[in-house]
Amino acid sequence: MVSIGNYRHAVRGQPANSRDGQVGVVGTSRVTGLSRFRHRSCARCVGLAVRRLCFLMFCAMAALIAVTVHHGAVLAAPDSWTEPRAAMVRTIEDYAAELPKRFGSGGISGPVLNVMGEVPRHLFVPQGVQHRSYDNTPLRIGHGQTISQPFIVALMTELLKVDEEATVLEIGTGSGYQAAVLAELVKTVCTIEIIPPLGETATRRLKKLGYDNVQTKIGDGYFGWRDCGPFDGIIVTAAAGHVPPPLIKQLKPGGRMVIPIGGVFGPQYLTLVEKTADDTLRTSQLLPVRFVPFTRGTR
Repeated sequence: MVSIGNYRHAVRGQPANSRDGQVGVVGTSRVTGLSRFRHRSCARCVGLAVRRLCFLMFCAMAALIAVTVHHGAVLAAPDSWTEPRAAMVRTIEDYAAELPKRFGSGGISGPVLNVMGEVPRHLFVPQGVQHRSYDNTPLRIGHGQTISQPFIVALMTELLKVDEEATVLEIGTGSGYQAAVLAELVKTVCTIEIIPPLGETATRRLKKLGYDNVQTKIGDGYFGWRDCGPFDGIIVTAAAGHVPPPLIKQLKPGGRMVIPIGGVFGPQYLTLVEKTADDTLRTSQLLPVRFVPFTRGTR
């Protein structure tokens, strides 16, 4: 036996005298036993921590797999609008085949048709008319405005003849559908809407759908958007009595503008304005159309 005093000495690393005259033998043994106990306790703690960590990692992996499977299932879920969109594209092709020869024999190009088959038009119209989203007809979107029929959207887009590096101006954002179609084909779309509720709703919609290359503005489109230009192409989605001079000025040499020209009650014609390299204008009336009137306001 070692006295408490001797044990304390041994713990402190000092020699403890036993009755047989040996120095620190029994005390050292006690210290060694305590040390082993501590080591075993630490080992058990480490083992427990490792098991808990493994369990947490397993739970995290299981959760990740579950989310991945669910996401895959959502992506794989059939889109009820796929067939109506495909039927709409076929209708556009049929209409394009009847275009006059001055439009060219190519009709509507593949890239434009592909985009028309991808952009979800049903998300750009009021819920009450969603069932008609892919009919080849204009639809009312409120505030006395309409979303153009798909064929006209495709045709006006095609007539611009722009590439993926182009910057395009749209006058008359409306629901944002035409801007979304353009955004899939060009680098930047700048679109102006004079009716604040429409412009604000379209801005939120385009942002929610991820069209980050679309810039929106509330204002009078007659004056264009000088800070966003000059433009490779300009689309006007309302009938004007004449081509606004500020838009001509903001159109790049070699650029194209597509605009309906005509009165509210008189005939309207879809008109192509081309600016040559020397700033000469060439204007062509293409086909009769019917658009809402160009709304004016203050700058």
